[in-house]
Amino acid sequence: MISKNIQVDELILGKNVIISDTAIIRGLNGKSKKVTIGDNTYIGDNVQIIIDELTIGDYGKIHHHTNFHGYKPLSIGHNCWIGQGTIIDSIGGTTIGNNCGIGAYSQLWSHIRYGDPLEGCNYESEKPLIVGNDVWFVGHCVVSPILAKDKSMALVGSVITYDMEENHIYGGTPAKDLTNKIKPQFKQISIDEKRKIISSFELPSTIKIIEDISEITSDEFSYFNISNRTYTKRGTDEEIFFMKQLQSKLIKFVPIL
Repeated sequence: MISKNIQVDELILGKNVIISDTAIIRGLNGKSKKVTIGDNTYIGDNVQIIIDELTIGDYGKIHHHTNFHGYKPLSIGHNCWIGQGTIIDSIGGTTIGNNCGIGAYSQLWSHIRYGDPLEGCNYESEKPLIVGNDVWFVGHCVVSPILAKDKSMALVGSVITYDMEENHIYGGTPAKDLTNKIKPQFKQISIDEKRKIISSFELPSTIKIIEDISEITSDEFSYFNISNRTYTKRGTDEEIFFMKQLQSKLIKFVPIL
């Protein structure tokens, strides 16, 4: 049964979606046009989603008192983790990639407006906010409408006003590139190291670990490609069990398109 707090013309819910009874999902002026929420996604208490078009991928976690709002579509990829009290604005349009972490009480903005235009205010604009894959805003971050490239990271309390380069790390107010001073978010690891990590997990009989797409030979298995972190999604109980094992150790795979 859908809560009365969910007012959507076209609501598409995946498997095992949990939405708190206190969460609100609606449009700016009445019902949302379309909301799509992927498999095994959780939306917590007192979350407010006030937007006309929203897409959230599989295995997302939207923690309590989060607020999404805006005029333009908001798209969030697979395996997102959005901490409590976070604000995500989509007045200028916001796209967030796969495997992204947005720490508690962060603010992501796609517009600036308040001052009176009748008095000639110079500051009223909107611009898309684009966040790539594996981006991490650690917490209490304020993010302007920028481009955050894949694997970029902002430390706690950062105020981001410029684009973030791939696998660079930023910190401060305003944030500066600290990549030459401290480690970036990711380092390269070998396939052998990846196999060693995966081998520590309980592997159901219907799960196969592969290194190349050419190894996919049957519809009877869920194949997990450790070279690019993709998998052949079948939605079986064994697959979900395995995915949750992986995610308990922060390992993230996305479906092959």
